[in-house]
Amino acid sequence: MNAPYTGGCACGAIRYKMFAEPVMMTDCQCRQCQRESGTGHLSHLIFPRSATSIQGAATHWELVGDSGTVKIRAFCPTCGSPVYATFRDIPDYLVVRAGSLDDPSRYRPQQVTWTAAGYAWDHLDSALPKFEKMPPA
Repeated sequence: MNAPYTGGCACGAIRYKMFAEPVMMTDCQCRQCQRESGTGHLSHLIFPRSATSIQGAATHWELVGDSGTVKIRAFCPTCGSPVYATFRDIPDYLVVRAGSLDDPSRYRPQQVTWTAAGYAWDHLDSALPKFEKMPPA
């Protein structure tokens, strides 16, 4: 592995360090990700939770995704920046927002999910594999 992935919220109250390579990097076009990002998609890096270190206290809120999955979103209570998410059914992974990385250029999307909710004006890499919803496990 190269240097750890580091990042946090806009004000610095929450900081994280990832000591493994991401399991997946994905652009998601589901409606919840659109709302959180304020645009057509949200970019995520998925890490094994055992390889993560988080400093600072996030505020959490839950929502049920279109597939029925319970998502636990974490944001900074001071600046409001979304930082990471977890899934109740998949507790061994932490999903980090690409925009929260100290070096966002390390983000390299590998797929696009929930294209069924995507918009024509949200131009994503046409060479990436695309899935109408979530890809098969």
